[in-house]
Amino acid sequence: MHLKTDSATELSGIDLLGVERQFTQLLYLDDLDKKIAENPALKEPFEDALDCALLDITHEAECDPQDFLFLQRILYRINRLKFFWYDDLENYTNEGSLYLFRIQKRIESAWQDWESNFIDTKPLRPEDVKEALRDRTGEDLDPQPSRDNLYFRNEMTKTGYRRLLAIASLDGLVEASQLSRVLGGVGNEIQSMLTRIFFEEYGKGLLTKKHSSYFSTMLAEFKMDTQPEAYFSLAPWEVLANINQSFFLCERKRNFLRYIGSLLYFEISVPAAFENYKLAGERLGLSSEAVNYWELHIKEDQRHGQWMLDDVALPLVDRYPDLAWEMVYGYDQQRLISARAGQAVARSVREAENS
Repeated sequence: MHLKTDSATELSGIDLLGVERQFTQLLYLDDLDKKIAENPALKEPFEDALDCALLDITHEAECDPQDFLFLQRILYRINRLKFFWYDDLENYTNEGSLYLFRIQKRIESAWQDWESNFIDTKPLRPEDVKEALRDRTGEDLDPQPSRDNLYFRNEMTKTGYRRLLAIASLDGLVEASQLSRVLGGVGNEIQSMLTRIFFEEYGKGLLTKKHSSYFSTMLAEFKMDTQPEAYFSLAPWEVLANINQSFFLCERKRNFLRYIGSLLYFEISVPAAFENYKLAGERLGLSSEAVNYWELHIKEDQRHGQWMLDDVALPLVDRYPDLAWEMVYGYDQQRLISARAGQAVARSVREAENS
């Protein structure tokens, strides 16, 4: 049953982009917490829209896309403060704001409750966890191409390829940054392997070899903007949710096992997905520089996926036998979120080609 509340009607009359701009201005206020305490009216238009959007996703199995786009964009802007991009230091003035923390918690709580409707994962015995992880990675290493993947490979035009790059740039230009959030702490074989994967993602300390540098080269080949977030407005909510999910998992050590399951899916599934983009680029007659990013990942992530399974996930089953099932949960949830994001990208690419 479609349970629309009065809040949805109210939200439809709100200029959500205007509200988002207001929120962005709040981010850069000097001492935001103090300013809001002195003048609570500063946050009223934003919080009115936030209340309506949160109420909608709480009461609906299928959320209004505009609600989720608004919520995921707000959440992304808060999460963005976790990364340092060598920009104006004043951009981080409210990094520790209690008000922003409360907003983040409200959105994540409602969103994660909504996401939980789609995954039915129960505790498993350690031996069943190992079997489940081996089975899933075997399936996802070389899957049958989906309808969207075949479209990317065989039909996407240069216009669509540009749209693909624009959306992917939001994550591709700061690639693997979330992994850095789980590397600190005591040293052991598992941490060392995660560090090794991170080291390779970051070009072994050489900027020219860093994976994001290869992505910049692809953008430059198309004379596209290589600045991070240049194409933020094009990102569907499903893509933003994919990025925000990584933040949600990696920023909380209690979610470590779920994060490992999520990262395992990423590393295992990327080669098959990126093969379609590489083949599309070759079909379109693009230079090697315009497809090197895909080729690099196809080569390295095959190795990373095996490392993640053999040297990270399976040893963690032995270290946390009663909780290891959470890796399966993280894997399955990431598989779903990634599939949803991929479908959204395909829709956007088609829209670009038909416009």
